[in-house]
Amino acid sequence: MNKHSSQTAVAFLLLAFAPPLIAQPLQQIRIADSQRYFVQADGTPFFWLGDTAWSIFNQASPEQVDQYFADRAEKGFNVVQGCIVLWNGLRRRNPDGELPFIDDDPSQINEAYFKNVDAIIDKAERHGLHMAILPVWIKGYIRNTDRHGDTLLDPEKMRAYCKFLGQRYGHRPIFWVLGGDWPGRDTRELSDAMAAGLIEGAGTDDILITYHPTGRQSSSFWFHDSDWLDFNFIQSGHFIETTNYQLVADDFAKSPVKPTLDSEPAYENITDRLIRDDPNARRIQAEDIRRSAYLAVFAGAAGHTYGCGEVYEFWDETQRRPLPGWAAKLTFEKSLDLPGASQMQYLRRLVESRPMLERVPDQSLILSENSRRATRRVQACRADDDSYAFVYLPGDQTVEIDLARLSGATLTAYWYDTRTGEATRIDDFDKTASREFTPPDSSVAGWVLVVDNAAMQFPPPGQATSNE
Repeated sequence: MNKHSSQTAVAFLLLAFAPPLIAQPLQQIRIADSQRYFVQADGTPFFWLGDTAWSIFNQASPEQVDQYFADRAEKGFNVVQGCIVLWNGLRRRNPDGELPFIDDDPSQINEAYFKNVDAIIDKAERHGLHMAILPVWIKGYIRNTDRHGDTLLDPEKMRAYCKFLGQRYGHRPIFWVLGGDWPGRDTRELSDAMAAGLIEGAGTDDILITYHPTGRQSSSFWFHDSDWLDFNFIQSGHFIETTNYQLVADDFAKSPVKPTLDSEPAYENITDRLIRDDPNARRIQAEDIRRSAYLAVFAGAAGHTYGCGEVYEFWDETQRRPLPGWAAKLTFEKSLDLPGASQMQYLRRLVESRPMLERVPDQSLILSENSRRATRRVQACRADDDSYAFVYLPGDQTVEIDLARLSGATLTAYWYDTRTGEATRIDDFDKTASREFTPPDSSVAGWVLVVDNAAMQFPPPGQATSNE
């Protein structure tokens, strides 16, 4: 069996046993009335659980697209981040042999290229997945890694290109992402022009737009007051000792109030701090992936994005393009099954099992000493009406929690295993001023303590609730 037919067979089997494709169109997403989180058009809360598939429009074969979407939908993801013109996009042809523009000019669209973009967006929607789309990955062109890309830095040409995108896709349930791994200080005029083009083409400013910066930065650093920036994107970077919880907290405190989330934390199986060509370098593991996600969300993020380098590159051994020295060189198909990707759905299930639009960060719940180091940090949030609290613990320490802050005379407590999504009831008890809690298994990295007002009769953590 050749490579192409083998991929087709794998994709067929995946689709045959995948959940059924959605029958109804995806709803548009808007900002909640609180300005903190997302909701669907009908007001239903929407927790962003994203995955990075930067190369999907120019690298992935149709069979790989099918396999990828089926896998990510099954694992509970609801957003896919992809880039139409990647860092070498003016020279990297898509599987149909097409380039996005004629003569490298973004005002001259190659219709054949965008038929593939159409097909991928259609498939995403059929799997219940929203796309978060970058028109261009701007870093490669500002750094002149593509000498043919000067036209991609021309504000008027890029405004025309984005107007085309807005006209073609503005009615679709898509998030729009400007930038691409670059500080906004160098792209203000360009970003303003691109945002104006998207809005003009869509014929409405109801589309949602953000900006993707480089490591340990947020779009809020430059664009928070821009009318076109609807929510903030953070790239916390590829570090085990992440600082994403602080970046999220800083954004959460800003005015005007806007949602924020970590759109690029450390990728699973990449080396810590992107150390190159060292076989002994520590690689990001599932426990690091979980930690980063829970710290960010409990600090106030509206969701979280997962990533893996070989997945976003749709990589296999036959490709001539070399991977950077920090890559694991595990094939796309095998990388889909890394444990951290499967475990992200338990974060979404936990948040959705309580009134999620009421969630606010609150470190004052933690009475014991805490650490700023991510690997030792305890992070807490609660409902705005004090009906529940979530506390993330590294796993091997006892913490004292302020219970007086919570409502109700009787409280119910659970331990939630971030690896499995399993909830274990601790007990019901009369509320006291405070209480110490110790996770049930110190060998497990990452537990969530859930404390509810017993009178609310919430379901066990991670089980479905109406969120009404």
